Amino acid sequence: MPAFDVDLTIAVHSATRPIARAVTSVIDRNRARIRVNVVAHNIDPEIIRANLGDLAEHPDVRLLELHDGVRSPANPMNFGLAHSQAPFVSVMGSDDELEPGAVDSWLALQAETGASTVIARIRIVGRSNDPYPPVRNGRRTRDLDPRKDRLAYRSAPLGLVDRRRFPSLRFTEGLPSGEDLAYSATLWFTGEHIAYDLTGPAYVVNDDADDRVTFSARSVSEDFAFLDAIEATEWFPRLARRARSALLIKVLRVHFFDAVLARMRSEPGLLAHRDDLVDVVARAERLAPGVTALLARVDRDVIDELRSDAPDEARILHLLDARWNYRTVGALVTRNPFLVAHRQAPLRTLFAGMRAMTAG
Repeated sequence: MPAFDVDLTIAVHSATRPIARAVTSVIDRNRARIRVNVVAHNIDPEIIRANLGDLAEHPDVRLLELHDGVRSPANPMNFGLAHSQAPFVSVMGSDDELEPGAVDSWLALQAETGASTVIARIRIVGRSNDPYPPVRNGRRTRDLDPRKDRLAYRSAPLGLVDRRRFPSLRFTEGLPSGEDLAYSATLWFTGEHIAYDLTGPAYVVNDDADDRVTFSARSVSEDFAFLDAIEATEWFPRLARRARSALLIKVLRVHFFDAVLARMRSEPGLLAHRDDLVDVVARAERLAPGVTALLARVDRDVIDELRSDAPDEARILHLLDARWNYRTVGALVTRNPFLVAHRQAPLRTLFAGMRAMTAG
C-alpha cells in the first residue's frame, strides 16, 4: 500500500504568500492520507520554512526546493508532480484553501465512479461558485463528456487526478501564460468517467495576495502559444469536429476577447496587434471549421470590426462592454437563428453556468 492517498503540490515563490493557511486547510481538514509538497520556487526555502511554522515539521508536509531562474508556475508544479508517488495528485495555489473535507469528498467520489479526474467545486471569496465548467443543465456530475459538458471551460485542473492514468502528464513549460490549458484539455478529452464534486466542499479562491503578476506587454503569439501545445498532443489530431468546436469556442469566447481588451489597454495599442488577432480567429476556424458561427452576435461584430479596413477602437470597446450584458439579444443569440439552441452557443452555455453557480 502507498504511504499516501494523495500527493498535493503547492508552489510558492514569495515570502508574503499565506502558505501556512493553505497547508493547514489540507492537513487539518481531511481524514485522508495526504502529503503536501510545498515547492519553494526561486526563493530561500528557509523563508518558506519559517512561514510554515510548526507545519514544516509535520510528517505529512514535505518542503522541496527548486531554483531554475524561470518565472513560471509550470516548473514548480511539474517539480512537485515529478516527486509524487501517491495514486492521486492534486495542485493548489499558495493563497487558496480548501473547505473542510474537500479531499475526502473527492476521493469518495472517485471511488464511487472510477473517475480519472474529479473536478473540484470552486468558490470565489466574496462571490459565488465559479460557473465553469457549465455542465449539462448546470447539474451534471457523473460520467461527464468533454463536449456535452463543455469541460474545456475549466482551465485550472483543480481537484483530483489519477496519477496511474496520467503518470507523465505535465504543465507546459516555457509559456508566459496558459501553461495549464494543454494539461487540463488532456484530462478532459482523454479521461474516463470524469466526475464533478459540484455539491461537495469547495476549493476556495482567495484574492488577498499583494504580489500578483499583472498583465505585461507580450505578443499575441505568446498569448496563444498554448494552442501549439494542444495541437502537439497525440490526441488532438484524432478529435472529431464537434469536439474541436467545443474546445475552440472556449478559446475564442474567453481567451481571444480578453486578448483584444488587453491590447486596447496597452502600448502601442490595438491596431498594432490587429493582424495577429485576426490570425487567431483564422487559426480557430482552421482547427474547427464553423466555430465562429457559434459566437454571440456582438462577438461576431467585434471580429468584423477587427477585420475591417479601418477598425474603430471606440466601437470595439463598446462592443466588448456589450458582450457582458446578458439581458440583451446581441449577447445571447447567434446570427444564424438555427444555431441559437446549439449546445456550444451562448444561450445554453450561460444558462448552465448560472445554474452551476448556485449549486452546493
